[in-house]
Amino acid sequence: MRLALYGGSFNPPHLGHRAAALTVMEKLRPDRLLVVPDHLPPHKDLPEDSPSAQDRFCLCELTFAGIPGLEVSDLELKREGASYTADTVERLREKHPDDELCLVLGTDMLLCFDQWYRFRYLLEQCMLAVLCRADGELEQIEEKAAQLGRDYGARVQILPHEPIEISSGELRELLPRRQGRDMLTPAAYEEIIRRRWYGAQPELSWLREMAYAMLKPKRIAHVAGCENEAVALAMRWGEDPELAAEAAILHDITKRLPAEEQLRLCDQLNLSLEDTERESPEVLHAITGAALAVKCFGVCDAVRDAIRWHCTGRPDMSLLEKIVWLADFTEPTRDFPGVDEVRALAQEDLDLALQTALGMTLRFIEEKGAKPCGITADALRYYEQTDRR
Repeated sequence: MRLALYGGSFNPPHLGHRAAALTVMEKLRPDRLLVVPDHLPPHKDLPEDSPSAQDRFCLCELTFAGIPGLEVSDLELKREGASYTADTVERLREKHPDDELCLVLGTDMLLCFDQWYRFRYLLEQCMLAVLCRADGELEQIEEKAAQLGRDYGARVQILPHEPIEISSGELRELLPRRQGRDMLTPAAYEEIIRRRWYGAQPELSWLREMAYAMLKPKRIAHVAGCENEAVALAMRWGEDPELAAEAAILHDITKRLPAEEQLRLCDQLNLSLEDTERESPEVLHAITGAALAVKCFGVCDAVRDAIRWHCTGRPDMSLLEKIVWLADFTEPTRDFPGVDEVRALAQEDLDLALQTALGMTLRFIEEKGAKPCGITADALRYYEQTDRR
């Protein structure tokens, strides 16, 4: 049986790695291809914000899923200390004494192969399968392969390959800038955003896709309008417009759920509720939505709180909370008496706009004969105090 070994730090694994694996399966035709994320790279330090070895293993499973004959192996995760390929091959040889072992390499790794730890042992045990680009690498690879053959009896098979031009290091730089999604499988990207590994920030177009799928179609126009208004207010008042966009995009993600399901979700997420909140089902989606935004999208505390309080408000709201509350109240599809006054005030005095809008909200609730949440009345009293503005 032919067993191929493809190792690396995979920090993170990306579509370039997946494309390389597909080339190996097509050109080398192994019976099995083991993708082996290392525990601790011996020749480089992982960046401080890197996921754990086990987390990189999980990302590899998400990245390489669906390739027949490929298995993500935890061989190196089980060992302490530096992850030397020779030690991994030695373990594999013990388990598979009669198999043909093939070690998958890139051009750069082949060129320095005779500097590897126990490289002679590797050449005795493994054929080298080298991924070769079509743009001038072949001659260099053939020269090095010939030299390793003369000096050490190396067996080298060259695999023509068109790489995807991205490195893990470049990807780590893109992710905090809300870029790089096109270099990852959808499942891996979703997990990276959920865990906010590498300081990743979600691409807003992706966040809209995910959030809109959770909404009733007729609510999408409201959410889109809320996002536009929140971004505009953030730019007017010096808040981060991208955080405002995140909060606005996600603020209604559980709105479509009926009250019974909202309450069940509160129990599932261990969310405590005030009695007035249990009696006011129209505000439950702010509570569950904030918790779900953390669980599914890894939002920061500021975004979580802006979602949490976008219905009721609260005393002494943060700038982002004020912006999202008012954006939800004044976005362009809103059309009721007094909304234009609040829109104008929001450009001049956020606290006065909040005071006006909170008063309108409480009057509307009272006219319906409903009981408002006490914290909304607390918020109005807070913003009625002129020394707070």
